[in-house]
Amino acid sequence: MGILNAVNLSKHYGKGDNLVRALDGVNLDVADGEFIAIVGTSGSGKSTLLHLLGGLDRATAGEVWIGGQNIFAMKDEALTVFRRRNIGFIFQNYNLVPILNVYENIVLPVELDGGEIDRAFVEHVISVLGLTAKIHSLPGQLSGGQQQRVAIARALVSKPAIVLADEPTGNLDSITSQEVIGLLKVTSRQFQQTILMITHNEEIAQLADRTIRIEDGKILTGGGGPL
Repeated sequence: MGILNAVNLSKHYGKGDNLVRALDGVNLDVADGEFIAIVGTSGSGKSTLLHLLGGLDRATAGEVWIGGQNIFAMKDEALTVFRRRNIGFIFQNYNLVPILNVYENIVLPVELDGGEIDRAFVEHVISVLGLTAKIHSLPGQLSGGQQQRVAIARALVSKPAIVLADEPTGNLDSITSQEVIGLLKVTSRQFQQTILMITHNEEIAQLADRTIRIEDGKILTGGGGPL
């Protein structure tokens, strides 16, 4: 069993003639340290899959195992704590707190969890992502690429085993997109983290270790495990 496994995972909405199978019996095996791109057309089930894998939503049927634990067997409160300690999220819209500076945004998840901030590690992440000169800046004073770097740093500093990224380059130009993906690859290897990334960009997807293609709620290629 890898670090993350989905078993017969389904998510349905509605009933009868209005039934929508957003995900339909998905099986997925992810090895520790993999960098995976998930691609597919709009409405294919990419975001639904990512939300289920991250415990942001509950499945209609099936299981998600992370580090040997079935996350859907957990009660909501326990799942929230597990998610905060084991999964980092990077969203297309950054979701930074506008009144907090760069450093405060980065360490916020650790503080919310009541954990002790590993300042040496945080400074190392900030350095790797080229944010050292910006730690006192507010999000509104940063470019889109810089804001996405802050979001990446925030996802990494709690030392999660898995990072889930939903269109992390969707609001960035092509040059900055390549830069951000390059940084994700560097940090995944340097900090031993597994990354699953949704993207609509085929060129970006080719930079991943493995590409999973999903359509109509089913995985077409790439779901069985690392090649």
